[in-house]
Amino acid sequence: MPKIIDSHAHVVVPQESYRYMAELVGNRGNPSSAPNLSDKAVRDAGQSIIDIMDEVGTDIQFLSPRPYMQMHSVKPSKVTALWTQHMNDLVFRTVQMFPKRFRAVAGLPQFRDTSPVNCLDELEFRVKEQGFIGCLLNPDPTEGEGPSMPGLGEDFWYPLYDKLCELDIPALIHSAGSCQSRESYTMKFINEESNAIVSLVNSDVFERFPNLKLIVPHGGGAIPYHMGRFRAWSVRKGGEYFDDRLKRLWFDTCTYDKHALELLFKNIGPDRVLFATENPGTGSTPDPKTGRAFDDLKPVIESIEFLTEQDRENVFECNCARLYTHFKNYK
Repeated sequence: MPKIIDSHAHVVVPQESYRYMAELVGNRGNPSSAPNLSDKAVRDAGQSIIDIMDEVGTDIQFLSPRPYMQMHSVKPSKVTALWTQHMNDLVFRTVQMFPKRFRAVAGLPQFRDTSPVNCLDELEFRVKEQGFIGCLLNPDPTEGEGPSMPGLGEDFWYPLYDKLCELDIPALIHSAGSCQSRESYTMKFINEESNAIVSLVNSDVFERFPNLKLIVPHGGGAIPYHMGRFRAWSVRKGGEYFDDRLKRLWFDTCTYDKHALELLFKNIGPDRVLFATENPGTGSTPDPKTGRAFDDLKPVIESIEFLTEQDRENVFECNCARLYTHFKNYK
């Protein structure tokens, strides 16, 4: 039986961290005191996740900061810098306490339209000194407030891509909050993932960075479900077929719908999809039609008849272990 690796999950944030967050925002990055998380608070939060993992049959989760709370657009930049450090510390301490159940994925202190060069020191420290195995990448740290950000296919992002390749770690393309009243954070996720795919596929990023490893969560936003439009677009342009370029990216299973997962596997292929649930998160509510939580995806994937045993093993374990090359070497 394969190990069940949930490649996309976020920490449970203790109450003490919420108080620190409020001070950071209220005092504009000048809190009255440093955060003081007790070991018990960290352990209790981690154990609450493990209890869920045991219930649904997950062996290992990759933990990262909770994206919609990253505050990448909150001024001044010191707010997100200190909050990111605090969240990465929480992730690290959680993994230290439960090294057989978790791996660490770093948040980046991105700030509005500032170059991602400002993130490189934090990323390198977490990977080289603390054994983090990947990071989050927010394609729009303005969170929809102000001028549009460059697409992920543009050279604005090259310093970060260069560092990702140097460290040999994947980045999970995951937006944060939304400042637009007409766009919830869930819609922001889907829209930014869709924009990210089109920008990357329509660029020479993977020619410049052939070892770059980027994962598009939530089933790839809208793109895998509108393949005909993008295939036609690629043929009209006379370039490489859309499907072929799309498969330079990786995807995950946080869609919470069997029909969507079936289409994802058919269009992308089970060799490019990672098992992921974000549990506990948006999908952690019972479906009134089944009584099972929407994010209880293991039995859903097991029920997809056209997947072979090797396909399921790849999705649940092998794809993730191959992509995250630091997975086995955690400190």
